[in-house]
Amino acid sequence: MPLLPLGEAIATHVHDGDSVALEGFTHLIPFAAGHEIIRLRRRNLHLIRMTPDLIYDQMIGMGCATRLTFSWGGNPGVGSLHRLRDAVERQWPQPLALTEFSHAELALAFQAGASGMSCGLMPHHADTDLARVPGAALRTVRCPFSERLLTAVPAINPDVTILHAQQIDAQGNVLIRGIVGAAKEAALAARRVLVTVEERVGELRAEMNALVLPSWLITAASIVPGGAYPSYAQGYYPRDNRFYLAWDEIARDREAFTAWMERHVLGVRDHAALLRALGVAA
Repeated sequence: MPLLPLGEAIATHVHDGDSVALEGFTHLIPFAAGHEIIRLRRRNLHLIRMTPDLIYDQMIGMGCATRLTFSWGGNPGVGSLHRLRDAVERQWPQPLALTEFSHAELALAFQAGASGMSCGLMPHHADTDLARVPGAALRTVRCPFSERLLTAVPAINPDVTILHAQQIDAQGNVLIRGIVGAAKEAALAARRVLVTVEERVGELRAEMNALVLPSWLITAASIVPGGAYPSYAQGYYPRDNRFYLAWDEIARDREAFTAWMERHVLGVRDHAALLRALGVAA
């Protein structure tokens, strides 16, 4: 498992047309990696994420994506993702195809992919509009043993899953503390796994409920302090709620959005430079 500069890791392992899952549930969202994808001007990506929020708003607005698979999208605690809405409603900067699941369905899709299955099954509780929207991927089947109705969800196997984590040890094992969301399933389902971490340590100390991803699962890792900012990394820094509020105004206007991205993402060398420009200590 090579330890690479983030720019090299993304350039080597994320290609135009890839399906890419940047996971992280409320925290440990891999903003630094997403910004590097934008800097490298990757195109025609199929973005996958349970809860696309600001980083996907930025990637969609910068023309990286032509497809989004998700289970909820918004600026948490604030409102809409305006660049996502603009792409869906007005095809700017280009059309965006949507595949929408519930949280449980998308988690099951990752789990099926991680298990080597073609689909996953869950109880069919009730009919919903998700099964009727264009591009719907759900099927209703009957259990061969009980005759109970089940919902079948197709497996998801991203070309690349990208995660942010707290630590990596000398052997290349990666530690995630706090809310883990679908990180494990998304990693096991992927063909390649890239991880950014806050720091490298000699030995991991995994408390109860922590997640350790073994080195054999990781394709490449990069040390990027503050790599989840403006989301939080448990034990390292809090969520910057002011940034999420400010983003609502920045993203409403195409020109304001483009100017911010050109200055703070395209106009800086790396995530450390972005943090310095924003006055944030890594």
